[in-house]
Amino acid sequence: MPFWRLFSAVTAAVKIKQSPLLTSAVTNPNLIIRTYSTSFLITKTPKSQRKKRKKKESARTKHVQHESERISHFEKILHRDNHYRFVVKTKDYLSKQPQQVLRLDDAGKLYRELGFPRGRKVLKFIQRHPLVFETYRHSDDKIWFGFTDFMDAFLEEEKMIWDQMEKERINVVRKLLMMSANKRIPLSKIYHCRSLFGIPEDFRDRVRNYPEYFNTVVEGDGKRILELVNWDQKLAISSLEQEFMVDEERAKKAFQFKVKHGKLLDLDENDERKMNLLNTLPLVSPYSDGASLDLWTLEAEKYRVGVIHEFLSLTLEKRASIHHIVEFKEELSLTKHTYSMLLKQPRSFYLAGTEMNWVVFLKDGYGEDGILIHKDPQVLFNEKFYEFADKQELDIK
Repeated sequence: MPFWRLFSAVTAAVKIKQSPLLTSAVTNPNLIIRTYSTSFLITKTPKSQRKKRKKKESARTKHVQHESERISHFEKILHRDNHYRFVVKTKDYLSKQPQQVLRLDDAGKLYRELGFPRGRKVLKFIQRHPLVFETYRHSDDKIWFGFTDFMDAFLEEEKMIWDQMEKERINVVRKLLMMSANKRIPLSKIYHCRSLFGIPEDFRDRVRNYPEYFNTVVEGDGKRILELVNWDQKLAISSLEQEFMVDEERAKKAFQFKVKHGKLLDLDENDERKMNLLNTLPLVSPYSDGASLDLWTLEAEKYRVGVIHEFLSLTLEKRASIHHIVEFKEELSLTKHTYSMLLKQPRSFYLAGTEMNWVVFLKDGYGEDGILIHKDPQVLFNEKFYEFADKQELDIK
């Protein structure tokens, strides 16, 4: 017998011999040994009775505002944007294509560019807007889609608005450059946020007609930078400063930089407001050199709050998403704490959406009914576009 087998047999015999139960069985033959199953015993809490742990909400899904504090008319604007995302993004993308047409097979791969969920059929989204898009079979036996004749005429109206508002848009860009740290901004950033300010698609070509305002520089990596040629003091007046001259008390209440104090002071509401006002005023102009301020001083925070206020006042709908603001982070000398900074100023700003994808509204730009106080011609055009985009047929009277 091999040694290892012999060793295993001896070890097993020793274990049996040492077992007290078997020893008792040998010494007492009348002892009956029974084994019982313990499978009926509940050793763990049933799944149905376990306390369910609440999953911690991620920044992607957690709302900025608690449900009780949400302002419905601002939240509805975000729902409207989501509803029209496909038709708006597809309109912009298709406008830049040769002959303004696109093959359906190619469109199905452009879910980011066209604004529809990945994995969905793009044709279903196209068919929802029959007054905007139409499909046809090309000579290559492939299905293509483009604008309807009605939409072509509608887009001509938008081009007329761009021409009429060109001077105003030029001034908006001049003000952006005047607020920027080095009075220069990459043209790609302005182009990326063009819809925010109503800037036309061909803006990069139009700036060449204004050499007295702009200078375009091409850097070593090929990036085109737009530079400010001259400073205009008439433009260096913020919307808040203009409001201060009309309604001083309202302008004073725009921001609040609270003074930290102990409970022993026992200040009433009026005294606390007066003390906070001493800390709030004077404000720092967004057209001052914010980049030279010490980053964590009160003056620097006043500047950053003021520059966001002015930035939003230049937009068409007095609002901007985190992506628009981050685009100009370096130029406007902003920090990664912009989100928490704006939350501390609820008098002027309202943040909607989720913590990862939030939108900031300038409250002064809206009435109590949630409607823009001043509607730019481009805003009126957009509203008309939304109105007929959902229609299945034209109203013929």
